[in-house]
Order: sequence, then structure tokens, then C-alpha cells
Amino acid sequence: MFAQYYTEIIATAITLVAYVPFRKILAYIIRSFSTKAQRKDSRVLLIIRLFNTLLSVIFLIIILTIWGVQPENFMLTLTSVFTVIGVAMFAQWSLLSNITAGILLFFSFPFRIGDTIRIQDKDFPIEAQILDIKAFCTILLTIDNEKISYPNSLLLQKGIVIVDKKDDNNHPTI
Repeated sequence: MFAQYYTEIIATAITLVAYVPFRKILAYIIRSFSTKAQRKDSRVLLIIRLFNTLLSVIFLIIILTIWGVQPENFMLTLTSVFTVIGVAMFAQWSLLSNITAGILLFFSFPFRIGDTIRIQDKDFPIEAQILDIKAFCTILLTIDNEKISYPNSLLLQKGIVIVDKKDDNNHPTI
């Protein structure tokens, strides 16, 4: 019984064994980048979690391919699932753009947690300190002690002025 699936079992075992080192290497790369860029640990864990999810999906596709799932059948199923999810989340389409913006903010933007920024918005200008940058939004603290949850996608769209950089001792500036 097992003889006819011997190659699939071995290939699946090799794929599963390779999954752990890939996760560790990916985490090491992200952590080394965050050390060089002086990013906060909670943000690093969030980005690692997002990339681990992507890696899991890739390895699942590889395992399904090993077991003979035809690519066209798999793509049909995947397209159907994404269509249902897309319709279900139509009112919240910006969720994906906010997650993508959160990743971009982690890797490429010059402001960090603890910095004071001014968002250049004609109607509602905001000057606040960055408390946290999450997957969907950035938590800001205004001078009036108001906590604002600001969507990450809007941070990419608006002009940002860094008013005050966080000092090296991790003390807030506001």
C-alpha cells in the first residue's frame, strides 16, 4: 500500500524538514535587517509572522503539487476562494492595502516608534508621537493625549514631516 506512494511520502517528508530551516533563515534575515535599521522588536515579530504565513502557503502549494494536484485544478480552487473572500471583504478592501503599507513602513520609511511626526493633511493636520505600528494601523498620541488609530495606507499617501526623532534612550519626546 505504501509502496505506490513511496516517492510522494519521501518528497513530502523532505519538504516538511526543509520548512523549519527556511523559517529560521527568513526570521534571521528580517531580524538582521531590523537590527541595522533599529526597528522595534514587536514590529519584527509582526513582520516575521506575516512572512511565515506566506512561506506556509508556498510550502502547502509545493506539497499539493507533490501529491499530484493538477495546477489548473489548484488555480481554479484558489481563484474561487479568493473570489469569495474578495466579495465578503468588499467593504473592507483597504485591509490588504493597510497590511502591505505596514510591511512597507517597516522596511523603508525613515520614522520609527517614538518619533514625533506631522501628517500634512489639508483638512485634518495631525502632529503626534508614534506609539506603535501594527499590521493595519499606526497608533499615534497627540499633544492633547488623544490616541489616534491612523490607517497605514494613509501614511503612505500623505506627506509626513518628522518633527522630532526619538532619543537613543527610548524615552518619548512628547
